[in-house]
Amino acid sequence: MSEMKGIVQKKRAIYFHVHLVSDSTGETLVTISRASCAQFPQGKAVEHLHALVRSETQLEKSLELIESYPGIVFYTLVNQERRVLLEKRCAALNIPAVSILDPALASLGRYLGVSMSSEIGAQRTMNEQYFSRINALDFAMAHDDGQNIEGLKTAEIILLGISRTSKTPTCIYLANRGFLAGNIPLVPGAPLPQILDDYKQALIIGLVSTPDRIVEIRRQRLNSLGQGQTDYVDQDRVREEMMFSKRMFARRGWPVVDVSRRSIEETAARIINLYQDFKEKQGT
Repeated sequence: MSEMKGIVQKKRAIYFHVHLVSDSTGETLVTISRASCAQFPQGKAVEHLHALVRSETQLEKSLELIESYPGIVFYTLVNQERRVLLEKRCAALNIPAVSILDPALASLGRYLGVSMSSEIGAQRTMNEQYFSRINALDFAMAHDDGQNIEGLKTAEIILLGISRTSKTPTCIYLANRGFLAGNIPLVPGAPLPQILDDYKQALIIGLVSTPDRIVEIRRQRLNSLGQGQTDYVDQDRVREEMMFSKRMFARRGWPVVDVSRRSIEETAARIINLYQDFKEKQGT
């Protein structure tokens, strides 16, 4: 009966179009739109991204698609004339058009007592912060999965964990936030590099998960590689690996983050909080 109820609920899902119109890459719109739509699980959004809309001709093409597939419009347009055109056409079509950043920009402007710059893609200017992120990404790739241990002396964050605890994707995400992060895999019976004891400026964090979750991910990995079942996915072995890593983290006094029920973004957010506390205690 419960299965039938689930099927009915799926059939009743509301499909709707979401148009994201931006004069930049549209990343901000995509993030906000998906976060908003996720709060309405009964709705299924059909996403249309209109990025780099920087001329009237480009906007007209977007408006034609909006008219063909009516749905809510989220936009970030700096140019006032194009904003007005978009809003008028959407009003004529009886389609809601929402300027996502207006409330935040208005509040920030009032707080600072200044007007905004009206510069398209200002957050992606190739400044020192931009190149810092690029450098962090290069660092993450060069120090992935135990590579170049010596180079980790300049790291800000070092992640440790057994195979399939999301070390690499978490480091990449941290790098995109500008942090120098590297990771080292834990293998039962294999000693940790002694040089880690000398890295006082880096926060070393252990990543853990439930054995069931690790086994599931490892099986998916083996299937994608066309390989059969091995000890790599043995439940008892994975449980021993996890206990080994937890004991090591406890013995060393390293903070631990459980990734079993966290997305990469949530894991990274927790790590950043730990890093900020770590730097505060160091007085830097």
